[in-house]
Amino acid sequence: MNTIVDGVLGSLRTGAGDAMRNMQADDRQGYIMALDAGTTSVRAILFDEYGMKVAQAQRSLTMVYPNPGWVEQDPVEILSRQIACMIEVQFKTGIHSDRIRAVGITNQRETVVVWDRRTGQPIYNAIVWQCRRTAPIVDALVADGYADLIRERTGLIPDAYFSGSKIKWILDNVEGAREMADAGELMCGTIDTWLIYNLTHGQVHATDYTNASRTMLFDIHKLRWDDELCGILGVPRSMLPEVRPSAGDFGRVSSDVMTHHPPIAGVAGDQQASLFGHCCFEPGNVKNTYGTGCFLLMNTGEEAKLSQNGLITTIGIAEGGHIEYALEGSVFQAGSTIQWLRDELGIIKTSAETCDIARSIPDNGGCYLVPAFTGLGAPWWKPDARGLVCGITRDTDRAHLVRAACESMAYQTYDILRAMEADAGRPIKELAVDGGASKNDFIMQFQADLLDLEVVRSEIDETTALGAAYLAGLATGVWEDRAELASMRRSAARYSPSMDAPERERLLAGWREAVRRAIA
Repeated sequence: MNTIVDGVLGSLRTGAGDAMRNMQADDRQGYIMALDAGTTSVRAILFDEYGMKVAQAQRSLTMVYPNPGWVEQDPVEILSRQIACMIEVQFKTGIHSDRIRAVGITNQRETVVVWDRRTGQPIYNAIVWQCRRTAPIVDALVADGYADLIRERTGLIPDAYFSGSKIKWILDNVEGAREMADAGELMCGTIDTWLIYNLTHGQVHATDYTNASRTMLFDIHKLRWDDELCGILGVPRSMLPEVRPSAGDFGRVSSDVMTHHPPIAGVAGDQQASLFGHCCFEPGNVKNTYGTGCFLLMNTGEEAKLSQNGLITTIGIAEGGHIEYALEGSVFQAGSTIQWLRDELGIIKTSAETCDIARSIPDNGGCYLVPAFTGLGAPWWKPDARGLVCGITRDTDRAHLVRAACESMAYQTYDILRAMEADAGRPIKELAVDGGASKNDFIMQFQADLLDLEVVRSEIDETTALGAAYLAGLATGVWEDRAELASMRRSAARYSPSMDAPERERLLAGWREAVRRAIA
């Protein structure tokens, strides 16, 4: 840990003086530093007492693909680049740790690290949430009849996506790991836990309820690690972190990272942090993040509703002394579909141009794209489905294909939101959105038209980091309560539906037929 920090400090000292001289710090107090440890990059973002972004620093992360379907990252790189961002954003602004009230952490979920309790060194790379190597482990669990048990206690559908099978794989495949684990010599955790442990100089081994609920080892009803599930997956309880509320005490940042060691007071998985950042505090509130995929969460209040329509149940918000649950659905291919148009097909140069291209024609011409490149996720859960373009005629051109790709995000979101309404037994009033594709006016208007409800885009792009900042600020008194947070919510755009019902049903019928063909 000290070696990493010393190296980062050394690399940043060059030129730091100029940055400090050239920028004037704001005199207001009450800053929150949010650490956003994502899949492709890590960031440190400073928010002021009004919930506005002051500055950020960002570093990209290296993805490792040892075998087809395997995805890994170096945990030390994640840590060192996160610390670099923490230091850089202070130098850039002149706002140093004596003016930072608290630190919040949000992270890529399900990605897991296992490390040596004595040395603090990882025994293997972090296995990333996207990795499919543990699918045979999950298939065996299902074959042995554990699917219902897992679903009832964790709210999750058994899948290689979640952390438990990843921990088992490391223990079974790294030489000596199983023996070390049984002897109590190993620790593990998701990326939030790895950062907390190192930022507090090994003083705190903890996670929050939202991240614990993604492991396939945590009973979301009794709010504790489940001994039976741990036994089934062969994960000793001694490895697992303490589970705490998302807004609370996670120790203090070590003074060799931040001189005045502010408290780490807010922690949440990225999609739950986004739910909080959107101020989705009431049952029935829904948000969608349009990123590489789409992640939709609905606040269901204090009731953990088990889905009958292909969704998962998870802990959504753990703040204020009680737990609020959420229904979640994931679209595997969203922004990645636009990347496919650009990188593999070469029919666009930038993502931004898709809006104008899609608007250049009056409709999709009967052309539908089902981007099942890696199967279909919620609510279908058809891993063997494959991508399909249908409805092509001699008149179909580049614009039709671009428009079909844009529309596919809205259609997939529609399927999940209707499943959420059925599970929750309540209609959705509006959809809060963030992420790259939420800036595409064509997609957002089409989404509003399909859903026949208002779509609201946040003024703050970094809604995930904002959610972590909100949690940390509530825990440390920067903000008094949720009502104050809701009063600061600002929207950049609102999209109202304008499509008539017959046209909507005609388009949806075409989409359903395209999905049927992709599955078949």
